[in-house]
Amino acid sequence: MSNGLFDNVYNPDVLSCLANLSNDEVFTPPEVVNQMLDMLPQELFSNPDTTFLDPACKTGVFLREIAKRLIVGLEPQFPDLQERLDHIFHHQLYGIAITELTSLLSRRGVYCSKYPNSQFSVSLFDDAQGNIRFKKLKHTWSNGNCIFCGANQKEYDRADELESHAYELIHMSKPEEIFKMKFDVIISNPPYQLSDGGHGASAMPIYQKFIRQAKKLSPRYLTMIVPSRWFTGGRGLDDFRDEMLHDRRIRIIHDYPDASMCFPGVEIKGGVSYFLWDRDNEGACSVSTHYPDNSVLNSERELLEKDMNIFIRDSRQIEILHKVQAKEEKLFGCIMSANDPFGYDVRVENSYVRVRPTYELEPFNGACEFYYFGWRDKGVGYTKRDTVRKGEEYIDKYKVFVPRAWGVGNVNKDKVNPFIGKPNSVCTETYSAIGPFDTLEEAENVMSYINTKFFHFLVSIVKITQAAAKHVYKLVPMQDFSKPWTDTELYEKYGFTKEEISLIETSVWADINAGGDING
Repeated sequence: MSNGLFDNVYNPDVLSCLANLSNDEVFTPPEVVNQMLDMLPQELFSNPDTTFLDPACKTGVFLREIAKRLIVGLEPQFPDLQERLDHIFHHQLYGIAITELTSLLSRRGVYCSKYPNSQFSVSLFDDAQGNIRFKKLKHTWSNGNCIFCGANQKEYDRADELESHAYELIHMSKPEEIFKMKFDVIISNPPYQLSDGGHGASAMPIYQKFIRQAKKLSPRYLTMIVPSRWFTGGRGLDDFRDEMLHDRRIRIIHDYPDASMCFPGVEIKGGVSYFLWDRDNEGACSVSTHYPDNSVLNSERELLEKDMNIFIRDSRQIEILHKVQAKEEKLFGCIMSANDPFGYDVRVENSYVRVRPTYELEPFNGACEFYYFGWRDKGVGYTKRDTVRKGEEYIDKYKVFVPRAWGVGNVNKDKVNPFIGKPNSVCTETYSAIGPFDTLEEAENVMSYINTKFFHFLVSIVKITQAAAKHVYKLVPMQDFSKPWTDTELYEKYGFTKEEISLIETSVWADINAGGDING
């Protein structure tokens, strides 16, 4: 078989186009795949015994790019090209497709034929799947959810002709039974989320399940590209985050706060990152943070900051945080309500249901002001006080309402910012409440602090997605709110250098517009 046919199949332009097609199960550009492969010891690609698995094949690009390296690396052992191809495809490369369609696409990309037992296959197999398998599975339901992936039964209990999204790797108690063999390298871009049946586009992450299952297979090396929101936990990721940040076998992380640097045209809140997990070697982690201006910040460090249960993406932020913490002040969270301050988010069976009380658009006798939606000009009404299930201490006091989606990109920035709630007012779970305060002046002083770049900078260390739940304020210190605050006063109080002030004011994490509002 000629080199020309094989070379023509590996067309990065085609894959670059495919990489722009999906915002959910994102296809991976070849350049990113090769950056991930560059983290591995390169001698793996000259060893005829090295085995590779992609447990979430979409285009087959991971296996394809690995094959290209093996074809070069194994030439001394297999001078004959066809013999080399047969060895690589039959004994070294394995995949599990996520859908029937992607199984065909992956086989077409890797074997040059969607049916590797056909005359057009680069290497002939005895069956139509080759080493890239797809097995249509169903979810296993219990109490309305899948026991393996947590999918909502109402969303995914589908007819046979529809995709179930019951991905094989994460629907096996013993994933080692899939191929009944050991792998040296597991590499993938797994599906990121599944709808949980909640309000709107509510979804739960599932990529962590792929990483956990892959570790069960005990490969020598594991690398996956996934959303970076696991850095801060939340949304079912807290235990996973704890596992990852305490795992000293994670030796390399490449972090992209702007996901479009890896996936052009795709927005993934909080960015994406890929890592290298080295089973047999523990130690500090090499962290590289890549910015849109093509600058890269490199550091060698432990993932968890000493005495702090946080991972700081930008190592330059660490000294600033240390100066703040040296004051040993109370934290701002002590005056913040729990999420859903007035009890309108009610647990029903396996999900939360937002219970909207009856409200009127005009005030009536005995009513309190009711902020029921994130956009203030459309979301103010009046409701009875007896609809409140908790947080009664806030009702008759001043407070500051903070939208839970505070800092959402460039969408109507003037309408998603904190504002002062007067006495006799409540809100839905779309806000958190800060307070309560006896005077309007005190609430206004709190607003002055919230609108500083210093405040946003400390929040941004924890907050990498649009969600602004209570935990994102855990690094922000309390202040004396008998007076208003400015950045100049805060910089002087904490003794920041000119370089540190410049970082705060120019950081992508504290991109504040001229009016003092955060810009995602």
